[in-house]
Amino acid sequence: MLKTTTALMTATALMAAPAFAGNIQEPAAEPVIAAPVAPPVPTSPNWTGFYGGAQLGYGNVDTDLAGINGDGLIGGLIAGYDYDMGNNWVIGAGVDYDFADIDLGPAATLENIFRAKARAGYKIGNGLLYGTGGYAWADTDNVGDDDGYFIGAGYEHMLTQNLSLGAEVLYHQFDDFGTTGTDVEATTVQARASLRF
Repeated sequence: MLKTTTALMTATALMAAPAFAGNIQEPAAEPVIAAPVAPPVPTSPNWTGFYGGAQLGYGNVDTDLAGINGDGLIGGLIAGYDYDMGNNWVIGAGVDYDFADIDLGPAATLENIFRAKARAGYKIGNGLLYGTGGYAWADTDNVGDDDGYFIGAGYEHMLTQNLSLGAEVLYHQFDDFGTTGTDVEATTVQARASLRF
């Protein structure tokens, strides 16, 4: 009887197995959750490279002699090289050559200013806030020329990797100008546009 019962149970189980097989479901696949994509990190432009361009603005010239001063339009060409140090700091060197026609009374007219400059600045987004200084040379029509120094500050903003616009304020000092023995001070404010290579 035990054999018969065992055989009956085995036969029943074998016949019922196909019926249960239809009810067996595969476990549901776990949903795939994509990792969130990080937003792009804003990068400031790379300032390393040569540049050339032009500037235009206003110049004011004062001397230590009464009545010998003047102001007017000034502008010219700029060129230089900047090095981006990669840690928000930029250093560079350049030259400016400005043409002017600033009448200084009966004594002379300021005609040209040349500058050899160094600059160092801090990047702010696409901009560069900088200080500058260096050698200056000025030329007049009647009392010769002389050299001196200048200091100043400026801001330059990179519109594209190859084009920047900016502004600069410079203070110049020329002691005992030419053969006159007169001290000359000049302040310039200029807008600048540069193409970068």
